[in-house]
Amino acid sequence: MPRGRLITIEGLDGAGKSTLAQALSDELAARAQHVQLLREPGGVDVSERIRALVKDPTLDVHPRTEALLYAAARAQLVHERVAPLLDAGALVLLDRFVDSSLAYQGAGRSLGIEQVRAINLFATGALEPDRTLLLRISAAAGRTRQRDRALEPDRLEREDEEFFARIAGAYDELARAEPARIRVIDAEQAPAQVLADALAALTDVL
Repeated sequence: MPRGRLITIEGLDGAGKSTLAQALSDELAARAQHVQLLREPGGVDVSERIRALVKDPTLDVHPRTEALLYAAARAQLVHERVAPLLDAGALVLLDRFVDSSLAYQGAGRSLGIEQVRAINLFATGALEPDRTLLLRISAAAGRTRQRDRALEPDRLEREDEEFFARIAGAYDELARAEPARIRVIDAEQAPAQVLADALAALTDVL
């Protein structure tokens, strides 16, 4: 059986990753694709418990601890779900993956992108996406969307503008470094156009 495909969706908080992930899942399933939509951190019991820890605004989590917790959640998800699904020929849509840690912990927390990359290579067994869709949105627009959700912000969402500016810059650097894998989509467009652009960016891997 041919190996499946791993498609990841990245971007700042408020970029519309989850909305696009669900729309892509629905569209590809309608085309009779074997699609599985997963999120990070989470997707399996161990990783969901770690998700609760890293997002808890009442906890003071050291940046290195945060990076290791995300990598641990990712390791469990890859072991339990992602790798078996790919082996079974599925198309796996993943709402965030290693690039999130490179941007958020490597740049946002100033731990160093290569240092964070190293622990995630170990955590994932060097698994790489076949395609990454980077939803580009300004930090200000992302924050506005977050406020409009009327949800209590989690621990990372409470950070300042400089934190998110560093993340946005890191995402742009990653996209410039790997243009064959990472396709940038304007996330400030209407959702229907974002979906259309995403499908166009996946044509060669589907």
